[in-house]
Amino acid sequence: MQEFQRGGYVFDVTDAGDPDGDPVVLLHGFPQDRTAWSEVTPLLNDAGLRTLAFDMRGISPRARPKSTVEYRAIESVNDVTALLDAAGLERAHIVGHDWGGYIAWAMACERPERISTLTVVSTPHPAAVAKAMRSSTQALSSLYFLLFQVPWLPEQGLAPGGVVWRWASRGLPPEHLARYRERLADPEARRGSLAWYRVLPRDLSAPSVRWSRVDVPTMYVWGDRDPALGRTAAEATADSVTGPYRFEEIRAGHWIPETRPVLLSTLIRDHVAGGA
Repeated sequence: MQEFQRGGYVFDVTDAGDPDGDPVVLLHGFPQDRTAWSEVTPLLNDAGLRTLAFDMRGISPRARPKSTVEYRAIESVNDVTALLDAAGLERAHIVGHDWGGYIAWAMACERPERISTLTVVSTPHPAAVAKAMRSSTQALSSLYFLLFQVPWLPEQGLAPGGVVWRWASRGLPPEHLARYRERLADPEARRGSLAWYRVLPRDLSAPSVRWSRVDVPTMYVWGDRDPALGRTAAEATADSVTGPYRFEEIRAGHWIPETRPVLLSTLIRDHVAGGA
């Protein structure tokens, strides 16, 4: 499949590997798109797995809602569910990085019956982040969330070469930088990306997701050099998982799919095989 539809929006998909292989859905973050997984998917496909990576709402050109409220977490959960339905899949292995990791946690809380295994890369469980905000330097590391609430200026700064772009893309390999830069040259893509952050205060004050402990087989992969997501939240994530849990701390920064694709794909393959 190359695309799927939901609610009048069309999402672009890269569907690769054996159509009969165990399906793995890959969710990207900010300022990424589905090509964040371009070096991971061939390695998963070589292991017999089918991979489906899609451009999430705000990024996919035909799925950029104007209203910020349409970026609440439950909407992205429903997008993932629609992808599974369109692909004829009862369930899949869900893998998410950065914002995609946040949606992966939300998916595990709202649609656990659709998940074979869960792999979250970089992003701690939201309850662990909330705890770390009160007891560590995580609040300081997350101040950029407040900056992104300001109208207009962050869009300008996220333009290629802008101050927000230079900050957000630190540590990304040049080939990935070029692809993301081309995507974010479109002002609508920048607006859609920032809408994920702008809806967060509303989603925290009146949650669209019933956040709970996760009982599906879960692996959390965290880079010990991540400048945005610290150790306190990473280690506290275990408290939010009641099912089989595996914590993998690796020597890496934030951009694990792009910088450590071989290690990450090995971890995913092992987790999928053990939890299938």
